[in-house]
Amino acid sequence: MAIRELKICLLGDTGVGKSSIVCRFVQDQFDHNISPTIGASFLTKTVPCGNELHKFLIWDTAGQERFHSLAPMYYRGSAAAVVVYDITKLDSFQTLKKWVKELKEYGPEDIVVAIAGNKTDLGDIREVPMKEAKEFAESIAAIFIETSAKSAINVEELFKKISRQIPPLDPQDVESNDSFKLSRQPLPLNRRCC
Repeated sequence: MAIRELKICLLGDTGVGKSSIVCRFVQDQFDHNISPTIGASFLTKTVPCGNELHKFLIWDTAGQERFHSLAPMYYRGSAAAVVVYDITKLDSFQTLKKWVKELKEYGPEDIVVAIAGNKTDLGDIREVPMKEAKEFAESIAAIFIETSAKSAINVEELFKKISRQIPPLDPQDVESNDSFKLSRQPLPLNRRCC
């Protein structure tokens, strides 16, 4: 079975739960006291997808404005970007639209974009209507899903949806393993998670 390395970056405001989503997906853990990411953290997980194995090289970027200028280093060469917002914070959804605009202008042409509304466990204080977010995602041909890293709702499904959007390898590419591996870039890391 062919193994494909796929670079995935997570973008969005600070505090929306990007690190929690990654930790839930990779380690099936949730930490109530997780501290903000500095620069970016890096984790991997391999999952089956059809006749392939997808090894996700996941870059969890910092959401603070002072780290915004580093983001292009992470989304360049990415197979997919997950733009996360907090369903209880309308501002985070507005920021998400800026991230999407930047990705469309400067990101890879064929990048798979996923919009993830996190913290569905706090639905009673929701500020972002699901319908509005879903319509926005549809307008840009993005994957849309609502998640709860805390309750482990739809986190696995988010990455499965991304896997299904990645075009399968051409059989000729399988013969040359190097043709579909993405190089790892030396970037500032914060390997802390959960």
